Amino acid sequence: MKKRNAKLMASVLTAATVLSMSSMAFADNLVWWGWTPGSPLNENYVAKFNETYPEIGIDWKQTAIDDYDAAIMPNLGSGNGVDIFEVSAGSANGGVQKFGPSAIDLTPALIEALGEDYADKLNEASLSSMTVDGEIKGLGVGTCYAGNLWINKDLFDQYEVEIPTDLESWKAACAKFEENGIIGFVQGAGQGAFNIDTFHAICDNVEPGLFTKAATGEIEWTDSESFVTAMNLWKTLFDEGIMQEGALGMMQYPEANNLFMSQQAAMVMMGSWYTMNCLPDTMKANMEAASSTDAPFAMIPIDFPDIAGTGNVGYVFSDIDYANAVASTAADVEAATKFCVWLGASEEGQQLIADSLNLVPVLKSVSPNWDVVELTNPEKQNDAVQAYLENCVNNPENPRFGSISADLNEQLSQVLAGVASDQIDAETGLAMLAEVE
Repeated sequence: MKKRNAKLMASVLTAATVLSMSSMAFADNLVWWGWTPGSPLNENYVAKFNETYPEIGIDWKQTAIDDYDAAIMPNLGSGNGVDIFEVSAGSANGGVQKFGPSAIDLTPALIEALGEDYADKLNEASLSSMTVDGEIKGLGVGTCYAGNLWINKDLFDQYEVEIPTDLESWKAACAKFEENGIIGFVQGAGQGAFNIDTFHAICDNVEPGLFTKAATGEIEWTDSESFVTAMNLWKTLFDEGIMQEGALGMMQYPEANNLFMSQQAAMVMMGSWYTMNCLPDTMKANMEAASSTDAPFAMIPIDFPDIAGTGNVGYVFSDIDYANAVASTAADVEAATKFCVWLGASEEGQQLIADSLNLVPVLKSVSPNWDVVELTNPEKQNDAVQAYLENCVNNPENPRFGSISADLNEQLSQVLAGVASDQIDAETGLAMLAEVE
């Protein structure tokens, strides 16, 4: 297994080297804009693509999540310097409803690649969430799931800390880590999207499906006492010392992420995109980015603790993490389309996505090749990671941001920060959410 994995990595690195050395040979490289998953995975995707399409040069241009919309808007407007660009579902950054008009319809390309029955071969959400006015404006690469925690299993073992399953054990775990100079749980509560994830998880713990019913307008935020319970539990995370001191002044990326990756924090609220850090080389690169020179550690996913005491655990919510769109003003629309179809709808591209453990592939026939994928510590990680990804695939539809409008996203972010900081109470915050049309 190690030899096979070594050969795979050597192949990717060789391809990356060839790409780097030959990039000057492309007269006009296409420019691929995005925010995720970032280096080195995106460059590896391009390198692998160039093994099949050596004549198509692609330059990856990365922006910070919160800067993406403002950065790409003028370039799309001028029709200059954007050939392929990432879009997302719902109200998250790069929302397809906002940027779709600048992209071509990819339906004909999907029919050519997969046949008239292409919809049967792909994750339903990869198509429905990317369809604008009857046209497929982006090809989903993979789904991402949130609603769980990730923990540093090595730290838990070293300090003999019990994995938290409810509110009291979560508090106890945080306290024991803090006694040893380690942050128990870390969250960048200054970044609204991750606060929404945590609140969504709490709502599903209180009453599964409750959050989505309100987000889609099926019920009002003021219709159920369960929402009051959930909002007060959100506040409890701050009152009981689970949220670290200064959480509201911290961003999830890069600050909270860096604290976890540098082993200064033992737990973090992240989703399935974090699975890629179970791969030694990916984790090492991300640890170095967090200014850590330590060896890769064993991290595993756990259920969001049962802080409501209901027994409703293990629920996750999902969206297409990102899709790739082809700008209608692309320098070479045909070449850009080939890349989008290759990464989002071909067996080769989707296997690369699966084996990188960054996302759950949208092509139904593809799953991680566990004969090739080797985790940092298989003994500690294999069972937990494989069970987690299986749960993600089989979980009933429960959108992450796909059902949240831009106005609701903004209001949720403000309300959750206001409740956490004692500026408003739960009932007032829920009334504010109910005002959003």
